[in-house]
Amino acid sequence: MMPVRPPHRRRTVRRLRTTLAGAAAGVLLAGLAALPALPAQAAQAGDGAEEPLGTVARTAGHARFEPGPCPRTADPTPELEGTRCGTLTVPENRSHPRGRRITLAVAIVPATQKRAPDPIVWFAGGPGDDANSEIRLAVAGGLNHDRDVIFMSQRGTYSADPALTCPNVDQFNADALGLVYGAPSTGRLHVEATQVCRDRLVGRGADLGAYNSTESAADYADLRVALGIQRWNVFGISYGTDLALLYMRLHPEGLRSVGIDGVLPPSLAGGAVTWKAAREGFDGIFKACAEQPACNDRYPDLKATFERLVSELEARPVTTTVTVPDHPDPVEVVLDGGVLVNWLTFASHLAAGVPRSIDELAHGNPQRIAEQWAGGKLSPQAMGRLSYGLSNGVFCGEWTPYESEADVLEAGRRAFPSFPESVLVNAPLLAWLHADCRAWDVPAAPRSVRDVTRSDIPTLVLSGGFDSQTAPSSGPYAARTLSRSTEVTVPYVAHVVFADSPCAQSITRSFFDTPTAPDTECLACLQPPEFEIGA
Repeated sequence: MMPVRPPHRRRTVRRLRTTLAGAAAGVLLAGLAALPALPAQAAQAGDGAEEPLGTVARTAGHARFEPGPCPRTADPTPELEGTRCGTLTVPENRSHPRGRRITLAVAIVPATQKRAPDPIVWFAGGPGDDANSEIRLAVAGGLNHDRDVIFMSQRGTYSADPALTCPNVDQFNADALGLVYGAPSTGRLHVEATQVCRDRLVGRGADLGAYNSTESAADYADLRVALGIQRWNVFGISYGTDLALLYMRLHPEGLRSVGIDGVLPPSLAGGAVTWKAAREGFDGIFKACAEQPACNDRYPDLKATFERLVSELEARPVTTTVTVPDHPDPVEVVLDGGVLVNWLTFASHLAAGVPRSIDELAHGNPQRIAEQWAGGKLSPQAMGRLSYGLSNGVFCGEWTPYESEADVLEAGRRAFPSFPESVLVNAPLLAWLHADCRAWDVPAAPRSVRDVTRSDIPTLVLSGGFDSQTAPSSGPYAARTLSRSTEVTVPYVAHVVFADSPCAQSITRSFFDTPTAPDTECLACLQPPEFEIGA
């Protein structure tokens, strides 16, 4: 039987999942006792004495680690109690190493049992999510079972200094609930909000072209040396998989193993693969419903119903009023075809209720979908926590220069030939991306940033069968050039399987113990969700 997550852990992961969904509204998660002494990691300069990890200031090239207070996090994080923390100070732009400096917050969460000598470093998703705000997700999944786990804010994120967030864009996304999502006028207003934020960040002195994957990878390479770590392991989720694959190519030294979950290969990253992901993830849910007699009898041909509703709503949007938690006033919500696509992209995390929600909409009741859509936009977790400085640096420097708007549209047509063009021009989670990037105006990264990663470093490649944010097929794609990889697709689970699947958590822990032979036996016991059956 599949192991059962304890109730408190299920609640924690649901809250973390809501946080991720809210924070990614414009894009793409358990307390410990006092920290015991950590094992010595490296001899200190001067007297050859050994010190615990993270307790000594140390310079690595132009970077410097300083022990210090633990970082602020977007949500309460009791796991930081007793944790060793500090900051890594690095050049904002390594092509000007003596120029402006930025600081990245570091937290070292201790192992709960006897610890192995090689820690794990966590690469956060987004791009633009803060690693220190994902500590709860890692601990809830037991990642620190027998290894310390290191979290460092990627440059520009919530616990870094500067934090390149755009609360005005988050507020626009909330205010836009009452606008037609796919209307050109909505797009113009969105780009205006992006421009306002860009001007504010540049006015504060930020070099926006320096917030990208190449600089972030160098930050982590400097962190390893500055902490005196001989070997470590990487675990990346969502965009963190893109960064991990780049890191493997640029900084393979000191890497024992790499886990990637919710795979976004740099060579594919962009709007086209997002349409492919939506097709694969949606079809996974529709197929599971069709194979479950009660679901299929109550909701026959769910796929056709959904696709018909996308076209109908795009032609005639529906307006309704809902109330959502943490927002006492009623909210007007407009549902068009683009909203329905984006809703399902996130609702795949709540797959058991998807058929019922689609059926209710088909019978004139949009409330459930509208409440879920509005809840993600209005959640406190959606406000002021995503680094648009980093997300737009990646999107506009590494993605849009190598993928045209026509490419995105054509990929949408291949995936969903029945959808109207007004839906297909905006890939899920990436609405108005090219227009935003014209406003953001950062240099294109070298094309090599999108090279395929070829490596013999042991790698665990995890995908979810219901993943509609990064295509399940992207896992096997990435694994084919990783000669010592273990590729696993966890059925019936959405984006970032480590967050939702005890089986995935078990596989991940097993992998870091034995990188060439992880235990995957739990996959044989997995069952599809029991879909909700409405009256």
